[in-house]
Amino acid sequence: MSTTKNIAIGLGIASGALLAAWLFTGNRKKKTRDFISKKANDLKKTFTAAKHQRDDADVHYI
Repeated sequence: MSTTKNIAIGLGIASGALLAAWLFTGNRKKKTRDFISKKANDLKKTFTAAKHQRDDADVHYI
């Protein structure tokens, strides 16, 4: 990889780490955890609903 790509990737990782550190400090910690857990539960429900829809859509020939 070129130096420019390495620098861009490094800056992206570093900025993500700084954002995570900022979100998980102070009074934002509880709000961030609640938000992430809510979105994770919504995502789980979406995947389980999609799985059940595929099961119901199967055609059984006699």
